[in-house]
Amino acid sequence: MSQLEYSEIREKKIIIHDDEPCEVVESHVARTQQRKPQNQIKLRSLISGKVFPATYHVSESAHEADITKRDITFLYSNKGEYWFCDRENKANRFKLSEVLIGDAAKFLKQNSNVTALVWENDDEEKIIKVTLPIKMEFKVKEAPPAVRGDTSKGGIKVIVLENGASINAPMFINEGDVIRVNTENGEYVERV
Repeated sequence: MSQLEYSEIREKKIIIHDDEPCEVVESHVARTQQRKPQNQIKLRSLISGKVFPATYHVSESAHEADITKRDITFLYSNKGEYWFCDRENKANRFKLSEVLIGDAAKFLKQNSNVTALVWENDDEEKIIKVTLPIKMEFKVKEAPPAVRGDTSKGGIKVIVLENGASINAPMFINEGDVIRVNTENGEYVERV
């Protein structure tokens, strides 16, 4: 387990705070004249999903969580349960909660490969987060026809992807097109 100095605790790092793995969602090192610098951060517990503030002073450090990555395949979701399997061993199926999946749920696609972040704690492994490829391809299930002369929205319309997610896309996108989506910000990238 590596130690992070107070100023190394930055966005996307996963640290142990109160015996829980937490992802740093915001960090700001503040230097005031009278006081020593401190890092004011916002953490998201990867166990409960709660977001809360914390402050690390110059003299403090944090343990970086022991995280390994594992390739898994998304199978299906049903009533808030998300089922996956090991990519190498399809018989090894397991479910993950909606809280753990978080925003990634919007872009999960049946039989698509994703990465599980696995936290190792006292010889026990626990999946704490699922990350998607940054760019994924989806078939367009529904796209309203482009209306000529409707430039009030800057040529953007709402389309529905094969997995049921809705996103904004340019007017020229039609039903049946395959498009690339940035899963980090949920934005249309290009037509494939």
